[in-house]
Amino acid sequence: MKKTIRDIDVKGKKVIVRCDFNVPQKDGAITDDNRITAALPTITYLIEQGAKVILMSHLGRPKGEPKMEFTLQPVADRLSQLLGKEVKFKSCPEVICDTIKETADSLQEGEVMLLENVRFRKEETENGAEFAKELASLGEIFVQEAFGTAHRAHASTAGIADYLPAVSGFLIEKEVKFLGGAVENPKRPFVAIMGGAKVGDKIPVIESLLKKVDTLIIGGGMSYTFFKAMGLEIGTSILDEENIDLAKALLEKAETAGVKLLLPVDVVCAKEFANETETVVVDREQIPADMMGLDIGPKTIDLYKKALIEAKTIVWNGPAGVFEMPSFARGTRAIAEILAESDAVTVIGGGDSAAAAEQFGLADKMTHISTGGGASLEFLEGKVLPGIAIIEEK
Repeated sequence: MKKTIRDIDVKGKKVIVRCDFNVPQKDGAITDDNRITAALPTITYLIEQGAKVILMSHLGRPKGEPKMEFTLQPVADRLSQLLGKEVKFKSCPEVICDTIKETADSLQEGEVMLLENVRFRKEETENGAEFAKELASLGEIFVQEAFGTAHRAHASTAGIADYLPAVSGFLIEKEVKFLGGAVENPKRPFVAIMGGAKVGDKIPVIESLLKKVDTLIIGGGMSYTFFKAMGLEIGTSILDEENIDLAKALLEKAETAGVKLLLPVDVVCAKEFANETETVVVDREQIPADMMGLDIGPKTIDLYKKALIEAKTIVWNGPAGVFEMPSFARGTRAIAEILAESDAVTVIGGGDSAAAAEQFGLADKMTHISTGGGASLEFLEGKVLPGIAIIEEK
Protein backbone atom coordinates (compact mmCIF):
# COMPACT_ATOMS: atom_id res chain seq x y z
CA MET A 1 0.00 0.00 0.00
CA LYS A 2 1.18 3.49 -0.84
CA LYS A 3 1.44 6.13 1.88
CA THR A 4 -1.18 8.89 1.76
CA ILE A 5 -1.44 12.29 3.44
CA ARG A 6 -3.35 10.53 6.24
CA ASP A 7 -0.17 8.63 7.18
CA ILE A 8 1.99 11.68 7.95
CA ASP A 9 1.86 14.74 10.20
CA VAL A 10 1.53 17.83 8.02
CA LYS A 11 0.81 20.44 10.71
CA GLY A 12 3.02 23.49 10.28
CA LYS A 13 4.85 21.83 7.38
CA LYS A 14 5.27 23.28 3.90
CA VAL A 15 3.56 20.73 1.68
CA ILE A 16 4.12 20.95 -2.07
CA VAL A 17 1.32 19.29 -4.06
CA ARG A 18 1.51 18.35 -7.74
CA CYS A 19 -2.03 18.74 -9.10
CA ASP A 20 -3.42 18.36 -12.60
CA PHE A 21 -4.99 21.75 -13.34
CA ASN A 22 -4.66 21.30 -17.10
CA VAL A 23 -8.18 22.64 -17.69
CA PRO A 24 -9.81 23.70 -20.97
CA GLN A 25 -10.23 27.47 -21.43
CA LYS A 26 -11.82 29.83 -23.92
CA ASP A 27 -10.74 33.49 -24.07
CA GLY A 28 -8.98 33.11 -20.70
CA ALA A 29 -12.07 31.66 -18.98
CA ILE A 30 -12.15 28.07 -17.66
CA THR A 31 -14.85 26.05 -19.47
CA ASP A 32 -14.61 22.89 -17.33
CA ASP A 33 -13.21 22.93 -13.78
CA ASN A 34 -13.55 19.18 -13.06
CA ARG A 35 -9.81 18.73 -12.64
CA ILE A 36 -9.71 21.55 -10.12
CA THR A 37 -12.65 20.23 -8.08
CA ALA A 38 -11.10 16.72 -8.16
CA ALA A 39 -8.15 18.03 -6.09
CA LEU A 40 -10.29 19.89 -3.54
CA PRO A 41 -10.61 17.05 -0.95
CA THR A 42 -6.81 16.84 -0.66
CA ILE A 43 -6.29 20.62 -0.56
CA THR A 44 -9.09 21.08 2.01
CA TYR A 45 -7.70 18.29 4.19
CA LEU A 46 -4.23 19.87 4.18
CA ILE A 47 -5.69 23.29 5.08
CA GLU A 48 -7.70 21.75 7.95
CA GLN A 49 -4.62 19.92 9.22
CA GLY A 50 -2.67 23.18 9.42
CA ALA A 51 -0.30 22.60 6.52
CA LYS A 52 1.24 25.43 4.51
CA VAL A 53 0.07 24.43 1.04
CA ILE A 54 2.07 25.03 -2.15
CA LEU A 55 0.31 23.86 -5.31
CA MET A 56 1.86 23.31 -8.73
CA SER A 57 0.62 22.13 -12.13
CA HIS A 58 1.16 22.40 -15.85
CA LEU A 59 -1.31 23.85 -18.34
CA GLY A 60 -1.24 23.24 -22.09
CA ARG A 61 1.99 22.95 -24.03
CA PRO A 62 4.08 26.11 -23.71
CA LYS A 63 7.11 23.99 -24.73
CA GLY A 64 9.48 25.23 -22.06
CA GLU A 65 8.81 28.94 -22.60
CA PRO A 66 6.87 31.43 -20.46
CA LYS A 67 3.92 31.92 -22.83
CA MET A 68 1.36 33.92 -20.92
CA GLU A 69 -1.66 32.40 -22.71
CA PHE A 70 -0.82 29.36 -20.55
CA THR A 71 -0.62 31.20 -17.22
CA LEU A 72 -2.26 29.57 -14.21
CA GLN A 73 -3.79 32.88 -13.06
CA PRO A 74 -7.37 31.78 -14.05
CA VAL A 75 -6.84 28.57 -12.04
CA ALA A 76 -5.74 30.58 -8.98
CA ASP A 77 -8.87 32.75 -9.31
CA ARG A 78 -11.19 29.74 -9.63
CA LEU A 79 -9.48 27.94 -6.74
CA SER A 80 -9.88 31.02 -4.55
CA GLN A 81 -13.64 30.97 -5.29
CA LEU A 82 -13.98 27.24 -4.61
CA LEU A 83 -11.98 27.33 -1.36
CA GLY A 84 -13.55 30.58 -0.18
CA LYS A 85 -10.11 31.96 0.60
CA GLU A 86 -7.27 33.63 -1.26
CA VAL A 87 -4.89 31.42 -3.20
CA LYS A 88 -1.66 33.45 -3.40
CA PHE A 89 -0.40 33.62 -6.97
CA LYS A 90 2.44 35.59 -8.48
CA SER A 91 3.31 34.98 -12.11
CA CYS A 92 7.00 34.28 -12.31
CA PRO A 93 8.30 33.34 -15.79
CA GLU A 94 11.04 31.17 -14.24
CA VAL A 95 8.39 29.50 -12.00
CA ILE A 96 10.67 29.99 -9.00
CA CYS A 97 12.21 33.37 -8.20
CA ASP A 98 12.98 35.38 -5.03
CA THR A 99 9.36 36.59 -4.76
CA ILE A 100 8.08 33.00 -4.90
CA LYS A 101 10.61 31.84 -2.29
CA GLU A 102 9.61 34.72 0.01
CA THR A 103 5.90 33.95 -0.43
CA ALA A 104 6.51 30.26 0.35
CA ASP A 105 8.64 31.11 3.41
CA SER A 106 6.01 33.51 4.79
CA LEU A 107 3.05 31.11 4.41
CA GLN A 108 1.04 30.64 7.60
CA GLU A 109 -0.70 27.40 8.60
CA GLY A 110 -3.75 26.82 6.39
CA GLU A 111 -2.62 29.27 3.71
CA VAL A 112 -2.37 28.29 0.04
CA MET A 113 -0.21 29.43 -2.86
CA LEU A 114 -0.01 28.31 -6.47
CA LEU A 115 3.14 28.32 -8.60
CA GLU A 116 3.17 29.40 -12.24
CA ASN A 117 2.91 26.76 -14.99
CA VAL A 118 5.81 24.32 -14.41
CA ARG A 119 6.09 23.78 -18.18
CA PHE A 120 7.34 27.37 -18.55
CA ARG A 121 10.67 25.67 -17.81
CA LYS A 122 12.01 23.21 -20.40
CA GLU A 123 13.68 21.24 -17.58
CA GLU A 124 10.21 20.18 -16.41
CA THR A 125 9.55 17.69 -19.22
CA GLU A 126 13.24 16.73 -19.33
CA ASN A 127 13.01 15.80 -15.62
CA GLY A 128 15.95 18.12 -14.97
CA ALA A 129 17.51 17.47 -11.56
CA GLU A 130 18.26 21.15 -10.89
CA PHE A 131 14.65 22.20 -11.47
CA ALA A 132 13.37 19.28 -9.37
CA LYS A 133 15.74 20.40 -6.59
CA GLU A 134 14.50 24.01 -6.87
CA LEU A 135 10.90 22.87 -6.54
CA ALA A 136 11.77 20.62 -3.60
CA SER A 137 13.52 23.52 -1.82
CA LEU A 138 10.13 25.20 -1.37
CA GLY A 139 8.60 22.37 0.69
CA GLU A 140 9.19 19.67 3.28
CA ILE A 141 6.76 17.03 1.99
CA PHE A 142 5.73 16.18 -1.58
CA VAL A 143 2.16 15.09 -2.35
CA GLN A 144 1.43 13.43 -5.69
CA GLU A 145 -2.11 14.28 -6.80
CA ALA A 146 -1.73 14.49 -10.61
CA PHE A 147 -2.80 11.13 -12.00
CA GLY A 148 -3.20 12.61 -15.49
CA THR A 149 0.58 13.08 -15.70
CA ALA A 150 1.67 10.17 -13.48
CA HIS A 151 2.82 8.22 -16.56
CA ARG A 152 5.38 10.96 -17.31
CA ALA A 153 8.71 11.15 -15.50
CA HIS A 154 8.86 14.94 -15.19
CA ALA A 155 10.63 17.14 -12.64
CA SER A 156 7.40 18.00 -10.81
CA THR A 157 5.87 14.51 -10.97
CA ALA A 158 8.82 12.22 -10.27
CA GLY A 159 12.16 14.07 -9.99
CA ILE A 160 11.11 16.09 -6.94
CA ALA A 161 10.70 12.86 -4.92
CA ASP A 162 14.49 12.41 -4.98
CA TYR A 163 14.67 15.30 -2.51
CA LEU A 164 11.50 15.06 -0.41
CA PRO A 165 9.41 12.33 1.24
CA ALA A 166 6.54 11.55 -1.18
CA VAL A 167 2.97 10.51 -0.35
CA SER A 168 -0.26 10.44 -2.35
CA GLY A 169 -3.31 12.63 -2.14
CA PHE A 170 -6.86 11.28 -2.04
CA LEU A 171 -7.35 11.40 -5.80
CA ILE A 172 -4.29 9.24 -6.53
CA GLU A 173 -5.34 6.89 -3.71
CA LYS A 174 -8.73 6.45 -5.42
CA GLU A 175 -7.19 5.91 -8.86
CA VAL A 176 -4.83 3.22 -7.55
CA LYS A 177 -7.65 1.56 -5.60
CA PHE A 178 -10.12 1.28 -8.48
CA LEU A 179 -7.83 0.86 -11.50
CA GLY A 180 -5.46 -1.37 -9.54
CA GLY A 181 -8.36 -3.37 -8.09
CA ALA A 182 -9.89 -3.87 -11.54
CA VAL A 183 -6.62 -5.17 -12.92
CA GLU A 184 -5.24 -7.15 -10.00
CA ASN A 185 -8.25 -8.52 -8.19
CA PRO A 186 -11.51 -7.98 -10.10
CA LYS A 187 -14.87 -9.42 -9.07
CA ARG A 188 -15.96 -11.71 -11.87
CA PRO A 189 -17.27 -11.79 -14.53
CA PHE A 190 -14.82 -9.03 -15.55
CA VAL A 191 -15.78 -7.24 -18.79
CA ALA A 192 -13.66 -4.62 -20.56
CA ILE A 193 -15.02 -2.32 -23.27
CA MET A 194 -12.45 -0.90 -25.67
CA GLY A 195 -13.44 1.79 -28.16
CA GLY A 196 -11.83 4.66 -29.96
CA ALA A 197 -10.42 4.95 -33.45
CA LYS A 198 -6.99 3.34 -33.65
CA VAL A 199 -6.17 -0.26 -32.81
CA GLY A 200 -2.48 0.64 -32.62
CA ASP A 201 -3.04 2.90 -29.60
CA LYS A 202 -4.76 0.14 -27.65
CA ILE A 203 -2.87 -3.04 -28.66
CA PRO A 204 -0.71 -3.31 -25.49
CA VAL A 205 -3.80 -2.72 -23.30
CA ILE A 206 -5.91 -5.24 -25.21
CA GLU A 207 -3.09 -7.83 -24.97
CA SER A 208 -2.79 -7.22 -21.24
CA LEU A 209 -6.58 -7.38 -20.70
CA LEU A 210 -6.88 -10.63 -22.65
CA LYS A 211 -4.97 -12.26 -19.78
CA LYS A 212 -7.39 -10.87 -17.21
CA VAL A 213 -10.93 -10.42 -18.53
CA ASP A 214 -13.74 -12.88 -19.13
CA THR A 215 -15.23 -10.83 -21.97
CA LEU A 216 -13.69 -8.12 -24.15
CA ILE A 217 -16.05 -5.84 -26.06
CA ILE A 218 -14.67 -3.91 -29.02
CA GLY A 219 -16.50 -0.86 -30.33
CA GLY A 220 -15.85 2.46 -32.01
CA GLY A 221 -13.65 3.14 -35.02
CA MET A 222 -11.23 0.32 -34.25
CA SER A 223 -13.89 -2.35 -34.93
CA TYR A 224 -13.53 -1.71 -38.68
CA THR A 225 -9.87 -2.74 -38.55
CA PHE A 226 -11.02 -6.01 -36.94
CA PHE A 227 -13.69 -6.40 -39.66
CA LYS A 228 -10.99 -5.93 -42.30
CA ALA A 229 -8.89 -8.59 -40.54
CA MET A 230 -11.94 -10.89 -40.85
CA GLY A 231 -12.11 -10.22 -44.61
CA LEU A 232 -15.21 -8.00 -44.48
CA GLU A 233 -16.02 -4.98 -46.66
CA ILE A 234 -15.79 -1.80 -44.56
CA GLY A 235 -16.60 0.82 -47.22
CA THR A 236 -15.05 4.20 -46.37
CA SER A 237 -14.92 3.49 -42.59
CA ILE A 238 -11.84 4.49 -40.62
CA LEU A 239 -9.07 1.90 -40.95
CA ASP A 240 -5.83 1.46 -39.03
CA GLU A 241 -4.14 -0.14 -42.03
CA GLU A 242 -0.79 -0.80 -40.36
CA ASN A 243 -2.43 -2.95 -37.72
CA ILE A 244 -4.75 -5.27 -39.66
CA ASP A 245 -2.46 -8.24 -39.00
CA LEU A 246 -2.25 -7.34 -35.31
CA ALA A 247 -6.05 -7.21 -35.11
CA LYS A 248 -6.12 -10.70 -36.64
CA ALA A 249 -3.56 -11.90 -34.10
CA LEU A 250 -5.64 -10.44 -31.24
CA LEU A 251 -8.71 -12.36 -32.43
CA GLU A 252 -6.63 -15.55 -32.33
CA LYS A 253 -5.17 -14.69 -28.91
CA ALA A 254 -8.66 -14.17 -27.49
CA GLU A 255 -9.71 -17.57 -28.75
CA THR A 256 -6.62 -19.25 -27.32
CA ALA A 257 -7.13 -17.50 -23.97
CA GLY A 258 -10.79 -18.57 -23.84
CA VAL A 259 -11.90 -14.94 -23.71
CA LYS A 260 -15.19 -14.01 -25.33
CA LEU A 261 -14.35 -11.19 -27.77
CA LEU A 262 -17.45 -9.32 -28.93
CA LEU A 263 -17.44 -7.16 -32.05
CA PRO A 264 -20.37 -5.18 -33.48
CA VAL A 265 -22.84 -7.32 -35.47
CA ASP A 266 -24.57 -4.31 -37.04
CA VAL A 267 -23.53 -0.71 -37.64
CA VAL A 268 -25.00 2.70 -38.36
CA CYS A 269 -23.59 3.87 -41.70
CA ALA A 270 -23.57 7.21 -43.52
CA LYS A 271 -22.05 8.62 -46.71
CA GLU A 272 -20.69 11.70 -44.96
CA PHE A 273 -19.02 12.41 -41.63
CA ALA A 274 -21.77 14.84 -40.63
CA ASN A 275 -24.69 14.89 -38.20
CA GLU A 276 -27.32 15.88 -40.78
CA THR A 277 -26.43 13.14 -43.27
CA GLU A 278 -28.75 10.25 -44.16
CA THR A 279 -28.10 7.08 -42.12
CA VAL A 280 -28.76 3.39 -42.61
CA VAL A 281 -28.39 0.43 -40.22
CA VAL A 282 -26.82 -2.68 -41.79
CA ASP A 283 -25.35 -5.97 -40.62
CA ARG A 284 -21.56 -5.89 -40.52
CA GLU A 285 -21.32 -8.12 -43.60
CA GLN A 286 -23.30 -5.59 -45.64
CA ILE A 287 -21.50 -2.26 -45.23
CA PRO A 288 -21.95 -0.45 -48.58
CA ALA A 289 -18.72 0.34 -50.44
CA ASP A 290 -19.51 4.08 -50.50
CA MET A 291 -20.49 4.42 -46.81
CA MET A 292 -18.72 4.56 -43.45
CA GLY A 293 -19.67 3.04 -40.11
CA LEU A 294 -20.10 5.71 -37.41
CA ASP A 295 -21.90 3.91 -34.57
CA ILE A 296 -22.98 0.47 -33.38
CA GLY A 297 -26.48 -0.73 -34.30
CA PRO A 298 -29.41 -1.95 -32.14
CA LYS A 299 -28.52 -5.68 -32.41
CA THR A 300 -25.02 -4.87 -31.16
CA ILE A 301 -26.39 -2.85 -28.24
CA ASP A 302 -28.48 -5.91 -27.24
CA LEU A 303 -25.46 -8.21 -27.60
CA TYR A 304 -23.27 -5.97 -25.44
CA LYS A 305 -26.05 -5.49 -22.88
CA LYS A 306 -26.30 -9.25 -22.27
CA ALA A 307 -22.59 -9.40 -21.46
CA LEU A 308 -22.64 -6.26 -19.33
CA ILE A 309 -25.64 -7.04 -17.12
CA GLU A 310 -23.91 -10.22 -15.90
CA ALA A 311 -20.64 -8.41 -15.14
CA LYS A 312 -19.35 -7.67 -11.64
CA THR A 313 -16.42 -5.49 -12.81
CA ILE A 314 -16.53 -3.30 -15.93
CA VAL A 315 -13.70 -1.17 -17.33
CA TRP A 316 -14.63 1.16 -20.18
CA ASN A 317 -12.14 3.02 -22.34
CA GLY A 318 -13.24 4.59 -25.62
CA PRO A 319 -16.64 5.41 -27.15
CA ALA A 320 -18.73 3.09 -29.36
CA GLY A 321 -19.23 5.70 -32.08
CA VAL A 322 -18.95 9.39 -32.93
CA PHE A 323 -20.91 10.37 -29.81
CA GLU A 324 -20.21 14.08 -30.30
CA MET A 325 -22.82 13.99 -33.10
CA PRO A 326 -26.37 13.16 -31.86
CA SER A 327 -27.03 10.96 -34.93
CA PHE A 328 -24.18 8.64 -33.89
CA ALA A 329 -24.36 8.86 -30.09
CA ARG A 330 -26.94 6.12 -29.48
CA GLY A 331 -24.44 3.27 -29.01
CA THR A 332 -22.19 5.17 -26.60
CA ARG A 333 -25.19 6.48 -24.68
CA ALA A 334 -26.62 2.93 -24.38
CA ILE A 335 -23.32 1.66 -22.92
CA ALA A 336 -23.19 4.58 -20.46
CA GLU A 337 -26.80 3.90 -19.40
CA ILE A 338 -26.18 0.16 -18.91
CA LEU A 339 -23.14 0.96 -16.72
CA ALA A 340 -25.07 3.62 -14.78
CA GLU A 341 -27.75 1.07 -13.85
CA SER A 342 -25.30 -1.76 -13.16
CA ASP A 343 -24.45 -3.13 -9.71
CA ALA A 344 -20.93 -3.88 -10.96
CA VAL A 345 -17.82 -1.88 -10.08
CA THR A 346 -17.71 0.49 -13.07
CA VAL A 347 -14.40 2.13 -13.88
CA ILE A 348 -14.22 4.68 -16.72
CA GLY A 349 -10.71 5.14 -18.10
CA GLY A 350 -10.70 8.90 -18.62
CA GLY A 351 -10.56 10.59 -22.03
CA ASP A 352 -13.54 10.35 -24.38
CA SER A 353 -15.46 7.78 -22.27
CA ALA A 354 -15.34 10.18 -19.31
CA ALA A 355 -16.49 13.02 -21.59
CA ALA A 356 -19.36 10.83 -22.85
CA ALA A 357 -20.52 9.90 -19.32
CA GLU A 358 -20.41 13.60 -18.47
CA GLN A 359 -22.28 14.59 -21.65
CA PHE A 360 -25.11 12.15 -20.93
CA GLY A 361 -25.37 13.30 -17.29
CA LEU A 362 -24.38 9.86 -15.97
CA ALA A 363 -20.91 10.54 -14.54
CA ASP A 364 -22.11 10.47 -10.93
CA LYS A 365 -23.61 6.99 -11.46
CA MET A 366 -20.19 5.41 -12.17
CA THR A 367 -18.06 3.89 -9.40
CA HIS A 368 -14.96 5.72 -10.58
CA ILE A 369 -14.03 7.99 -13.48
CA SER A 370 -10.29 8.24 -13.99
CA THR A 371 -8.81 11.71 -14.37
CA GLY A 372 -6.09 10.48 -16.71
CA GLY A 373 -6.74 9.01 -20.15
CA GLY A 374 -3.17 8.07 -21.10
CA ALA A 375 -2.20 7.24 -17.52
CA SER A 376 -5.22 4.98 -17.02
CA LEU A 377 -4.41 3.07 -20.22
CA GLU A 378 -0.82 2.49 -19.12
CA PHE A 379 -2.04 1.47 -15.66
CA LEU A 380 -4.48 -1.05 -17.18
CA GLU A 381 -1.64 -2.30 -19.34
CA GLY A 382 0.22 -3.13 -16.13
CA LYS A 383 2.99 -0.58 -16.65
CA VAL A 384 4.75 1.04 -13.71
CA LEU A 385 3.87 4.75 -13.74
CA PRO A 386 6.82 6.93 -12.65
CA GLY A 387 4.58 9.33 -10.73
CA ILE A 388 3.10 6.44 -8.74
CA ALA A 389 6.34 4.50 -8.27
CA ILE A 390 7.92 7.39 -6.32
CA ILE A 391 5.24 7.33 -3.61
CA GLU A 392 6.58 5.76 -0.42
CA GLU A 393 5.15 2.41 0.72
CA LYS A 394 3.48 2.09 4.10
